[in-house]
Amino acid sequence: MKYALTAVAAIFAFTPLTALSGGNPEHVKFPEGYEKTFTNYATANRANQTQVAKLFANEPAISGYTQGEEGASGSVVIMEIYSIKTDDDGKPIPGNDGIFEIDSLAAIGVMEKQDEWDAGFPAEDRTGNWGFALYEPDGTIKNNDLNCVGCHTPLSGQDYLFTYQRLVDFVKN
Repeated sequence: MKYALTAVAAIFAFTPLTALSGGNPEHVKFPEGYEKTFTNYATANRANQTQVAKLFANEPAISGYTQGEEGASGSVVIMEIYSIKTDDDGKPIPGNDGIFEIDSLAAIGVMEKQDEWDAGFPAEDRTGNWGFALYEPDGTIKNNDLNCVGCHTPLSGQDYLFTYQRLVDFVKN
């Protein structure tokens, strides 16, 4: 028994522990029914990717940016990530508006901002007060190789959002 425990301990010591790199769904929950209550503020081709993103924000996010401030505590921003249609050469098919033609919903990214997170949610797993999670289209957890924190951290001057200007412009109109 002693040797079995030693072997298990050695395996864990030399095996990298992989968390849900795309976020922390145990803290950032999937907001059921968001498509009925959140505001769709933009649809865009994702930069450097062959995907389309539909972007949604809840009322605390909209209100904060309307007042010229950052998103308030309780803000949630959703990114529906769509795979796209391609031509016979594998190139994206653009629509009349330049947005790629959508094939199917591939994933749903959730960003949530809280002033006070549970003590079990380490600061290094967040960007500012934003937490992240990635879900399958049906709302179940999606594991992936993304590091949300690493990409969003350099965006401190825009409340850590890649779509900050789109959201600000949307609420101004």
